[in-house]
Amino acid sequence: MSEVEMYEVRPERRRALAVVAHPDDIDFGMAGTIARLTKDGVEVSYCLVTSGDAGGDSSTSTNEERARQREAEQTAAAAELGVSDLTFLRHPDGRVEVTLELRRDIARVIRRCQPDLVLTQNPERNWERIFASHPDHMAAGEATLRAVYPDARNPHAFPELLDEGFEPHVVPEVWVGGSVAGFVVDVTDTIDRKIAALRRHESQVGDRDDLEEMVRGWAGQNAERAGLEPGRFAEGFRRVITA
Repeated sequence: MSEVEMYEVRPERRRALAVVAHPDDIDFGMAGTIARLTKDGVEVSYCLVTSGDAGGDSSTSTNEERARQREAEQTAAAAELGVSDLTFLRHPDGRVEVTLELRRDIARVIRRCQPDLVLTQNPERNWERIFASHPDHMAAGEATLRAVYPDARNPHAFPELLDEGFEPHVVPEVWVGGSVAGFVVDVTDTIDRKIAALRRHESQVGDRDDLEEMVRGWAGQNAERAGLEPGRFAEGFRRVITA
């Protein structure tokens, strides 16, 4: 096992922004970490690229009805973790691409929130676990990284943002989830809040009796790979210095 960097509280890390493709992506991938951040006094905001209108359930609802339900579920899940600032960009679910429009939309949210930390999804395909490589996830991760650098910090990128009153902002670091974890957050004390947040996504996991077992299993494996003591839980990221 290679040496990993463990999360610790840093006073300069005051605001964080999580940018993902779908409602529930944060809660499956990084909710324990979000709960750690808010517990440690970090102000966290969410940016959802889609509203999950094409996602994952057997209902006969219209796309508009499903989007409203999933936005409500995500808002309730965020509250479980101490997050109340959510932006839904409402790009079409299942059709996310790394467009200039999406880069601009994410850059706008970055400039508004002015985060010291951005968390996002892995833009690289996971060949061992294809389900981790939903095309929307990869596109959201890549668009976010492009929005962090150079779009959000460049005053000449998307000049309409300046016209709207959004000044350039430099994000110092990004945590990329779903990648080789050189940076690990011990979420043992917050895994119950992660599970509570996931249960709010009733349309997606409401029929899963094995939800808690599955989440604890994944987090336990992460902790074991990081060399933590038995019985601990963890979430892992690639930490990228961007300033």
